[in-house]
Amino acid sequence: MSQIHAAISAVHGYVPESVLSNADLEKMVDTSDEWITTRTGIKERRILKEAGAGTSFLGVKAVTGLLETSGTSPDEIDLLICSTVTPDFPFPATANIICDKAGIKKAFSYDLNAACSGFLYALATGAQFIQSGVYKKVIVVGADKMSSIINYEDRETCVLFGDGAGAVLLEPSPKYGIMDFVMHSDGSGCKHLHIKAGGSAKPPSYDTIDAKEHFVYQEGPPVFKFAVVNMANVCEEVMKRNNLKGEDIAWLVPHQANKRIIDATRERIGIPEEKVMV
Repeated sequence: MSQIHAAISAVHGYVPESVLSNADLEKMVDTSDEWITTRTGIKERRILKEAGAGTSFLGVKAVTGLLETSGTSPDEIDLLICSTVTPDFPFPATANIICDKAGIKKAFSYDLNAACSGFLYALATGAQFIQSGVYKKVIVVGADKMSSIINYEDRETCVLFGDGAGAVLLEPSPKYGIMDFVMHSDGSGCKHLHIKAGGSAKPPSYDTIDAKEHFVYQEGPPVFKFAVVNMANVCEEVMKRNNLKGEDIAWLVPHQANKRIIDATRERIGIPEEKVMV
């Protein structure tokens, strides 16, 4: 019996129309286009401004577009996993809301929270349902309204994040699909990157709101150092496990965190800049 692979058969993304440019940020915090571009490579980010619209709004746009472009009926979907760190509510799951609004009635769905690594974690999880033969059509959607948890007086974080969503359809294939993945996590870095309040350890209060503790807190240098080393390490590991060299790779598609992190990774595994897609 031939092995079943989890193939990405369709892709669709969505970003809001409203643009927050580096020039706009220059008017809001002590920064400059040159400072942002040199360190991050980012020129603009998209912001969801529709009243009352949360992460599910972005996810629905990506998922309905995915169904349309792939010619897939909502009733064919077996499972939907939503990777998000900015759910609409503590519960129900944003994935449940996306399914309801996208007309997906015969699937089960749930959220996965792993921040920057979330989409890859969700993709690897969804692939298992395909490879095991349990399901035939799985949607993995990564969506975040990061503007809802960003302090636009903090130049260390507000230059980095925007709002958007991307979705993929996973289906079984006997010939091609996801070959391999390497994933790690390290909770010891919590002190360097987190949101101080809003969870069960420190529920919302007047004091936490006044102290602006519901926004992303980041210590740049340790986060940067960790990302540079470990993003390159896992890329190198997965290539070695599959006997691949830089010249064998068609594209390196990193999450767009920081240009210096991306450059360090591609240089470590021998991939030229023109093969990087961000």
